Amino acid sequence: MNDADVSKQIEQMVRFIRQEAEEKANEILVSAEEEFNIEKLQLVEAEKKKIRQEYERKEKQVEVRKKIEYSMQLNASRIKVLQAQDDVVNSMKEAAAKELLHVSHDHHNYKRLLKDLIVQSMLRLKEPAVLLRCRKEDLHLVESVLDSAREDYAEKASVHSPEIFVDTNVYLPPAPSHHNSHGPHCSGGVVLASRDGKIVFENTGDARLDVVFDKKLPEIRKLMFGHVAA
Repeated sequence: MNDADVSKQIEQMVRFIRQEAEEKANEILVSAEEEFNIEKLQLVEAEKKKIRQEYERKEKQVEVRKKIEYSMQLNASRIKVLQAQDDVVNSMKEAAAKELLHVSHDHHNYKRLLKDLIVQSMLRLKEPAVLLRCRKEDLHLVESVLDSAREDYAEKASVHSPEIFVDTNVYLPPAPSHHNSHGPHCSGGVVLASRDGKIVFENTGDARLDVVFDKKLPEIRKLMFGHVAA
């Protein structure tokens, strides 16, 4: 084989190697581009997922805030309604308390009422001796019915006539007036207690109004507002 043949063969080998290198380089470039595109797509999808999750999280936060605000507004409205209802009910009670003040103005009927209150109180206490307190302005009326009250109680309870000690040192507060509109006051009635003071029965007009009003409050609310407030 001469030099020309050797040179030709070498050139062919060089072209073959170069062609294989170029093909391999192209394969590497294509593979790298595919991997890059895949990785880029994965990164894009990951970012999209993060954005969606962040949006959903913020959307949920907004919904929660809306629900909280709605609940707060609803509760505030309910409180306002209940407060308005309480104001109406309290004004009714205040009006009733003012009417109670007129009861003691009719001395004849008030005297009879005092006797009934004393008898009722003794029936509740069932004590052989009791201490009685009344308003200072009612003292003469109370003293005038004590004997008949004792007799009525003894007859109804089938016991001996009890002892009733009227407390002339401590009186119930007077009726409210312009000079005493905010201080302690009493619309009338009596308070009886056992001699040792352990049992007390408050039978004033104000106490009876409180008891009746508390007992009838559900009916009052239902009649006025159409439902019983919780």
